[in-house]
Amino acid sequence: MSLETLVEKLPGVAEPRLFTQQDFDGYVMTTYARFPLTLERGAGCRVWDTENREYLDFVAGIATCTLGYAHPAMVEAVTRQISKLHHVSNLYYVREQGELAKWLVEHSCADRAFFCNSGAEANEGAIKLARKYAHTVLNIRQPVIITAQASFHGRTLATITATGQPKYQKNFDPLMPGFVYVPYNDIEALEEMVAAVDSGERQLAAILLEPLQGEGGVRPGDVAYFQRVREICDEKGILLIMDEVQAGMGRTGHYWGYENLGIEPDIFTSAKGLGGGIPIGAMMCKSRCDVFQPGDHASTFGGNPFASGVALAVCQTLENEDILSNVRARGEQLRAGLSTIAQKFPDLIAEVRGWGLINGMELKPEVELTSPQVVKAAMDEGLLLVPAGPKVIRFVPPLIVSAEEVESALQALEKALVTLTK
Repeated sequence: MSLETLVEKLPGVAEPRLFTQQDFDGYVMTTYARFPLTLERGAGCRVWDTENREYLDFVAGIATCTLGYAHPAMVEAVTRQISKLHHVSNLYYVREQGELAKWLVEHSCADRAFFCNSGAEANEGAIKLARKYAHTVLNIRQPVIITAQASFHGRTLATITATGQPKYQKNFDPLMPGFVYVPYNDIEALEEMVAAVDSGERQLAAILLEPLQGEGGVRPGDVAYFQRVREICDEKGILLIMDEVQAGMGRTGHYWGYENLGIEPDIFTSAKGLGGGIPIGAMMCKSRCDVFQPGDHASTFGGNPFASGVALAVCQTLENEDILSNVRARGEQLRAGLSTIAQKFPDLIAEVRGWGLINGMELKPEVELTSPQVVKAAMDEGLLLVPAGPKVIRFVPPLIVSAEEVESALQALEKALVTLTK
């Protein structure tokens, strides 16, 4: 279905005219390869398009709509805050921002929080904080941050440089200096890189990793690997930064992905699910790394009353309704169902993996079928999914998804695969 059913109400015109896909492409830059679907409304884990067709949403704004759509807690928070105070400058104290920071600190290993608007901005803040720490505490003149191949940390110049995927960096050089890359979950390669960096003119300042690589194919971190990473950082006095933008806020069955690994980072970031779909990001750190001073970093919109008030409602709902228990139970159900489907299609599916409600199904490299093709076929069956690279299908439903909805999603996926393999 195209955008031809979207209606634009023009001033002074009695009958509204159709706003077509061609109109859309004429006004909006083509930075996305969009699926031919226009969503109009949602409730819970379901959305409806402009032709009133219903879909079960296992995309959730790409792991963002934590409580699904039209959740009463969010509706109440949005309504209350927009009618009271939606934005003020960070030149003043913002009560809602302070309350949100308090909740995050009390439910994590952090001591302080800085608020911004997105995951990329949160990671930018973490990179800046690590660099200042390197200069002012470690006396490093040319700091280096190690990141992982197949990682994803954002779209700004610094964060695409931190991202260990050349396809995101192409044609945007010169890139930011100060980053080197190692294979994910490969401790030998990491130790070799640590030694190589410190043998040159530059010095290692931090290691930046995702607890589970999302865009890189839904690859969970290895416990032994991350515990050794923590040891290396402690031995050298450098910082461990965890990018929790996709894995955080309860998606793995814990509030934070690092809790699955038995370690604590020095700095970690959040966005996506933090506001349940309202834009907000956060960079959090231990007090010993909080070297920022007034003027070092800022954000006009970061932590404003509206975004902070809604994010706090999302956080409190996760806690008060024990949604983490649902994440763990539904995640086990989903992985078991995906594994059963994989057994039915042994020539097609290579692996099922994930934590909680962030899961991936990888297609075998030798098959011609791609993840976007599976996503499109599932859409035809009323199920929304999202690729995580050309061969991995990602399952990231709202954290309130029910057992019945997980079963419906599995049935729709199997129908789609049958259609594709006829």
